[in-house]
Amino acid sequence: MAKWLIVAGLFLLMLGVLLHYAPGLLSWFGKLPGDIRIESEHSRTFIPITSMIILSVVLTVLLNIFFRR
Repeated sequence: MAKWLIVAGLFLLMLGVLLHYAPGLLSWFGKLPGDIRIESEHSRTFIPITSMIILSVVLTVLLNIFFRR
């Protein structure tokens, strides 16, 4: 459990540094074709389907590379 917490903490630290010093690098996230954005007069709904699929595939590949036994 401690190993997973350390890895998660390092990942969040790297993501935070990336977002702080280069906020434009992730500006594409949520603006891909397939991401659903519904705006009406009183509400806004955003469902990033395509962005989440890409994120899931990338994380799956990275975790399989680093944690393969």
